[in-house]
Amino acid sequence: MTRDTAMNDGLANRDGGRTAQKRKAILEAATTIFLRDGYLAAGMDEIARLADVSKQTIYKQFTSKEALFLEIVSGLTNAGSDAVHGDIPDFVPGSDLHAYLEDYAYRQLRIVITPRLMQLRRMVIGEAGRFPELGKALYESGPKRAMAAMEAMFRHLADRGLLRIDDPSVAASHFNWLVMSQPLNQAMLLGDAGIPEAEALRRHAAEAVHVFLAAYGTG
Repeated sequence: MTRDTAMNDGLANRDGGRTAQKRKAILEAATTIFLRDGYLAAGMDEIARLADVSKQTIYKQFTSKEALFLEIVSGLTNAGSDAVHGDIPDFVPGSDLHAYLEDYAYRQLRIVITPRLMQLRRMVIGEAGRFPELGKALYESGPKRAMAAMEAMFRHLADRGLLRIDDPSVAASHFNWLVMSQPLNQAMLLGDAGIPEAEALRRHAAEAVHVFLAAYGTG
């Protein structure tokens, strides 16, 4: 490698690093402004000021306000899904299936029902009529991905004779709504004050699993 080539590579890496830092700053600033002000009231000038970049830089990274918001929706929901479903431990033979499913349910509740994700969900629902792709992004990164992960988990448990399941997708839907129903409705409709405490979430998770195993358990 020549000296000029090495210098050019170094400059390219430096520029790439700066671009990545600016993109991160824009996303962080935009998330703050969108969640604080709502989609319609959020101003690109305010986002640029908070990110310490020019408005032209924002449009160079993201072609429109809608594209920026779409990136935020996908990023936040994917991060939540990763936290819930990314490292699901295998069920250890002979251990307590109720406890295993309760831990899974509680993790789902604790991660999904947070002020930031609930604010995002409310905002996307409010904009879904005008921008249906926002709702699609939230659905595919969140609920659809969650259902696929649960379906795979229940199929695996049924194959091992631990659950009586004819259709894993139906079982996943039942489990999801037993777990999410009341806490999600409270958090969505009552705001941050409606988000249950950790103890209440744990108790709800245990009760949901109890009902689920009454329908699908082998014992």
